[in-house]
Amino acid sequence: MTTPPMVAFAGQQAQAARDVNTASLCRIGQETVQDIVLRTMEIFQLLRNMQLPNGVTYHPSTHQDRLGKLQEHLRMLSVLFRKLRLVYDKCNENCTGLDPVTPEQLIPYVEEDGSSRHNERSASQARPDTEERGEILEVNKKLKQKNQQLKQIMDQLRNLIWEINSMLAVRN
Repeated sequence: MTTPPMVAFAGQQAQAARDVNTASLCRIGQETVQDIVLRTMEIFQLLRNMQLPNGVTYHPSTHQDRLGKLQEHLRMLSVLFRKLRLVYDKCNENCTGLDPVTPEQLIPYVEEDGSSRHNERSASQARPDTEERGEILEVNKKLKQKNQQLKQIMDQLRNLIWEINSMLAVRN
């Protein structure tokens, strides 16, 4: 006996919903954080526009309307935080078997003298980066030397022009 196509399709969707990968969970988490920030900004905007009952007459219906909007935003904010917590827990659950890697290990570091210190799995992948950085450092050194030479030439020309102007001024 075969299952009807709609039941099989619903089963596939349920399986796909359970097997969401960590990258899409992170994207959902990012969108949730953006929604939280947006809702928080809206709450502060509402609070800024609300008039406090300090003896000034105000319209009770307007106050009640703003208060209702504020309560709705707070309720949605609570829902978004719960959603973010679920996404966080699911990401942690998916990443339990992975080896923890510190951010410092992911970023190759090259010191001024060209030597590098980083923990990578394959040194052959790091060599092209190190060689390229060495070439860049060499080109930078040559560029600094050329800039220094140009500065000296400009100073000499400036002094020469100064002397010529001085002689012309003495002559007149």
